[in-house]
Amino acid sequence: MAALMSATMFAAETQYLPISVYAMDDQESFPQGAKAMIENKLTQLLTRNGIAGLDYMGQFILTVTTTPIDKDVIPGPPMKIREKMEMNLYIVDAYAKTIFSSTSMTVNGLGETENKCYLNAISHMPLQSPAIAKFVDEGKTKIIEYYDHEGEALIKKAHFLAAQKNYEEAMYWVSLIPQQSKHYDAALAAGQEIYQAYIDNQCYINLGKARQAWAAEQNAVGAAAAGEYLANIMPDAKCYGDAMTLYKEIKGKVLDDWKFEMKQYQDGIDLQKLQIDAARQIGVAYGNHQPNKEVNIEFLRTLL
Repeated sequence: MAALMSATMFAAETQYLPISVYAMDDQESFPQGAKAMIENKLTQLLTRNGIAGLDYMGQFILTVTTTPIDKDVIPGPPMKIREKMEMNLYIVDAYAKTIFSSTSMTVNGLGETENKCYLNAISHMPLQSPAIAKFVDEGKTKIIEYYDHEGEALIKKAHFLAAQKNYEEAMYWVSLIPQQSKHYDAALAAGQEIYQAYIDNQCYINLGKARQAWAAEQNAVGAAAAGEYLANIMPDAKCYGDAMTLYKEIKGKVLDDWKFEMKQYQDGIDLQKLQIDAARQIGVAYGNHQPNKEVNIEFLRTLL
């Protein structure tokens, strides 16, 4: 729980925004190793501009293309290649196939091979400038405008999914709404409500399985089996009291042969904060494990 609480606590100057970084690895003259290096640079660019983005492909993408402009060969030894190239940055809505903002810069690379020259040029990509700040701010504004317009519908979608017991996906949709959106407070409240329904449902499922395990073998073996299910029950779940009753029944029979203890929260814990962070982490985990079929990579290739 401590990990869940800390995972989404960013520095005061850094704010979450549902944006992903992506570099296509089949561009012309795209050397091996450049994709990871470019994506690392793009992540640094967001961080330096106060943004913590997504770790997976989402709807909004920060990407870049490179275009060679001029190349010279410097005689050696050792011979070196010097190349000037244009780097074009874009923030796009990959679902709607639109550009939110764009900018370009010229960088120079130097290396003993074309690959090394290319990588050296990437390393000199500037991360802070008035043009970069304006580019990021324009993209950020468009993304926030999107959630201001669509946030209410996303929250309704989340409630519908939760009613179908698709809790993880429901928490995913509300977790996307950024703090800067006018729907953020409503998204927090929805996430907390859905999270409560989620842990209540998990509680009933695990309590039923624990009872079955204990009924099958009322001994240390059965206690151990029941404990595996009781361990998944959160202290703020509705059936926690019933789970404690079962726990005490089992403990009364197996005594010291059963070392299991029910989960409990520490005194003074901010339960609301804990629930909000836990809901967000469940939503993020759902997004991380979903193949994003809606991101049209072919669209990005033709656009860029």
